[in-house]
Amino acid sequence: MAGKVVLLLWGDPVLALAGWCPLSPTGAQITQLLVEPPWMPAVLWDRVTLSCQGLGTTGATTWYKDGQRWGQNKHDHFTVTESGTYMCDRPGTGFSPPVTVLNDRLVLQVPARTLLEGDTVTLHCRATNDMSVTRVRFYQDKKVLRGFLRGTELSLSPLQLHHSGRYHCEGWVRSQSSPPLSFPELFTVPKLEGPPDPIEGSPLNLSCFSTPSPLRPPAPLLHLFYRDGQLVGGPQVSPQLLVPSVGISHSGNYSCQVHSQGGAVQKSSTQLRVTVHRVPLSGVALGDHLVLSCEVAAGTGPLSFTWHRGGLGTLLGSGPHLELQVTRGHLGCSGPSSFRVTLMCPSLSPVAAGVSGCLLFLVLLLAVIGGCHCWHCWGG
Repeated sequence: MAGKVVLLLWGDPVLALAGWCPLSPTGAQITQLLVEPPWMPAVLWDRVTLSCQGLGTTGATTWYKDGQRWGQNKHDHFTVTESGTYMCDRPGTGFSPPVTVLNDRLVLQVPARTLLEGDTVTLHCRATNDMSVTRVRFYQDKKVLRGFLRGTELSLSPLQLHHSGRYHCEGWVRSQSSPPLSFPELFTVPKLEGPPDPIEGSPLNLSCFSTPSPLRPPAPLLHLFYRDGQLVGGPQVSPQLLVPSVGISHSGNYSCQVHSQGGAVQKSSTQLRVTVHRVPLSGVALGDHLVLSCEVAAGTGPLSFTWHRGGLGTLLGSGPHLELQVTRGHLGCSGPSSFRVTLMCPSLSPVAAGVSGCLLFLVLLLAVIGGCHCWHCWGG
């Protein structure tokens, strides 16, 4: 593809010619136009063969050159003899991406494949029929990358988004600059999601969401989870971090990081602040009137209940309900099969002038029988 021509004068009156043309990776399409040898942009002096691949019969192939229907019909491949931009068409699958064949003296070429973030790619600065090129310079967006190299190759590894741009090379021959080179993301920047305010004792499930590129076959990504900069989960294929029961110590700033296989590409999420809150406690004071209820799951058969203070010490009553004035100590209800629930009222700091506070805690000691709901209390 011909472009704007710029004359460059070197230290001695030696003339070099520079040109510009676009380069972009082909997208995933049903009809594909393959280039052999597999370099982009293609050049006439490589004896380029174009092959059209798609649905339908070979004889149904229609070729286009520079936007016009061309005479090389009914063949799915041919050897190029003229420079220009080529496309092919198959019924039902549409047009292929365009392929440009140049006839320049100097070109900067990349492999004819989809280039993605994390890949390794080598740029080749080549002259007609592989003639010698000296005093080579590589540019990205008009900025010198490396000047006067002995070789004619520039390796970019691993590719990152900042490598995208317009590249060209210059040497002591007429030169053709490369078109823009862009690298789609291998996967998107991850986003960490989860409940920011879990209750103490509840599960915490954090999910690290990242979308892989559709231009590559699915490949497993590795996920790592951090709290306040410290690794707390992974590396793992699963994008989820599950904490079965959180405590106050689990509060902090969480983030996740996603790695490609081999770790060439790594991306981190923004932080998610998680604050674990204590279970709301009833503000019951000494002397308040309480009604305690002891219940077990349905279907457990006939049950009897007894109420005690201080383990299995003082018997306070029987039956599923107990009314009492709040005092310090341990209250418990018991059933068969070593089933016991204990309510503890420890001494605490005063909650009002001259009144000591009593907070209720639940301890479940289960043997054979399943779940229990043991408290309904209110101030009298």
